[in-house]
Amino acid sequence: MTWRPQYRSSKYRHVFGKPATKENCYDGVPITRSVHDNHLCTVNPRFIAVITECAGGGAFLVLSINHTGKVDPHHPKVSGHRGNVLDIKWNPFNDFCIASCSEDTTVKIWDIPEHGVLKNMTLARKELQGHSRRVGLIEWHPTANNIIFSTGYDYQVMVWKLDVPEQVIKNPLRSISVHSDVVLSMSFNTDGSRLATSCKDKKIRVIDPRTGTLLQETNCKSHKASKVLFLGNLKMLLSTGNSRWNHRQIALWDQEDLSQPCYSEDLDGSSGVLFPFYDPDTHMLYIAGKGDGNIRYYEISPEKPYVHYLTEYRSLLPQKGMGVMPKRGLDVCSCEIFRFYKLVTIKSLIEPLSMIVPRRSESYQEDIYPMTAGNKPSVTADEWIAGLDKGPVMMSLRPGSKLESYVDPGSEKDPIGSMEAQHSCSRPGLSPLIQERLDAKEGNTRKLSPPTSLFPSTNEKSSSTTYVSNGQLDSTHCSPPKTENELRQMFYKQQEEIRRLKEQLNQKDVRIKQLELEIKNVRNSQANL
Repeated sequence: MTWRPQYRSSKYRHVFGKPATKENCYDGVPITRSVHDNHLCTVNPRFIAVITECAGGGAFLVLSINHTGKVDPHHPKVSGHRGNVLDIKWNPFNDFCIASCSEDTTVKIWDIPEHGVLKNMTLARKELQGHSRRVGLIEWHPTANNIIFSTGYDYQVMVWKLDVPEQVIKNPLRSISVHSDVVLSMSFNTDGSRLATSCKDKKIRVIDPRTGTLLQETNCKSHKASKVLFLGNLKMLLSTGNSRWNHRQIALWDQEDLSQPCYSEDLDGSSGVLFPFYDPDTHMLYIAGKGDGNIRYYEISPEKPYVHYLTEYRSLLPQKGMGVMPKRGLDVCSCEIFRFYKLVTIKSLIEPLSMIVPRRSESYQEDIYPMTAGNKPSVTADEWIAGLDKGPVMMSLRPGSKLESYVDPGSEKDPIGSMEAQHSCSRPGLSPLIQERLDAKEGNTRKLSPPTSLFPSTNEKSSSTTYVSNGQLDSTHCSPPKTENELRQMFYKQQEEIRRLKEQLNQKDVRIKQLELEIKNVRNSQANL
């Protein structure tokens, strides 16, 4: 009988957590003392927002993502609510738009200035009035523009359309009344056609968000769910909660059959709520407990045993809440695949924590960065209301890439191949010699053109659009450099691209020699026969 190893081969097996240095943390932030079990923090590639402690009403702080170090105790806040703020979420399609909900029964939509909050903000762009009791959760629709969901202590889930002329909106599109207690979490599937909720009655429900129809409901006594999450395109749900013996537990469910979990595992006997985070691109699941210092992470597969434990990050600093950076804001040059922002109340500190795949090469690693959901909606609010469901608009994380495409959430076809084909056809900004050598390696025949300038001509039409890549503005596709500093930065980028291409050419040369040796060995063996 053939011996087989007991471990799984995985490129994420050695992922490790790297906390930021003291200089790159946000120090002196008056984090809220609220006991509400929310993330209390939200992040995008430009700003970080955190709910703060304040007297007389509710407020949250918005800081530039690069504003690290000691935070001014008198830093301006967004303070338009009359009660404590319970949840905040950035608009996934607009980095300058944020929603907040409060104990004052309202949801407010704020426009953050491009340079950040320079003075206290009290006037919101939109105010949503429909709940009769405090609002505890808000969630943006993942693919439809200007659609937001809210739920409160009146047990209602309300659907709101924001692209209307009224500043105060009193009537939601729909009010979903299928819950018998307070909703604890909401999660959408990839195209936003299903909404999963967990409730204080310990049940998980799957709802059609457009009609409010209840599609599935758990009735399992062995698992009391507190948080629920759709696992991308795997057609499965993950919930965290407690077992019958009050142990903290994770459970996996088939979204079409919630009668019994497909998989369940007891973690420990602590009492803090478990926050689940899932990365659909790498199929990695992160479990962070409120009040814990550690973060467990797993890899999810569509076949049994479904959940594969990798390892855990350990720290002595307990987290009260967590923010997560969208994939388009990660540092791909350091092989960062996920980034948390830990709220450490005992030190008034926000600590960035990067999850990194150890790689020796400094070039872009295509295999760990597949196409990911971008920052453009795939449908308008009216199209979604009319019944149209579309998967997210995908984007490449390659620095400077503009490639985007629609991806059917039900399709398992990897869009990387098509992206590679498009990328290899045109390599802007490379010298003709390197272009000729690359084409020769790939089997293309192209006549060597006369030498051209290192930078595009000012006579050529250039796009005025500015793209955000890896949390910084990318101007390599904009107008030619105007200052010496811009010229130097573009020169360094050009050198880095040349270095990377030389590395690829060397790898292909080695491969060619290997193939030549194999052909020679085959011919020798045939001659001996």
